[in-house]
Amino acid sequence: VKQAAAKRRERYEEFLKSVPILQSMEAYERNSMCDALQSHTIAKGEVIIKQGDSGDMFYILEEGEAVCEKVYLAGTPAQEVLRYTAGGYFGELALLTNEPRAATVTAASECRLLTLSRRTFKGLLGPLEDILRRRAAEYK
Repeated sequence: VKQAAAKRRERYEEFLKSVPILQSMEAYERNSMCDALQSHTIAKGEVIIKQGDSGDMFYILEEGEAVCEKVYLAGTPAQEVLRYTAGGYFGELALLTNEPRAATVTAASECRLLTLSRRTFKGLLGPLEDILRRRAAEYK
């Protein structure tokens, strides 16, 4: 069991080093994050987050592809805003602003996601909050 946990942590650590926004984290911060991450497999077509819902999770796409769509005007069709691939992350906007989800993200293929709870996100990514806020402003 310990060996499996050590392998998982090593895999997550290597992966997190490849995520641009997380590269400025110290090694001990990445280690803490690795210990807190939860892994989820999502089927193609499954909605991961839905526009308007409250948010309490941060997501990092480890494998697969996901599509972000937003309804700008009630009653009109959703428009594709972004496509996420491995290393992409989402869900931070609702955690930073305490507002409902700003868009819907759906799995475009089978995906493996790593998630952090709101509390862990705030504790571990506090130093990156300014960078995340600037990036979040791009969604508006």
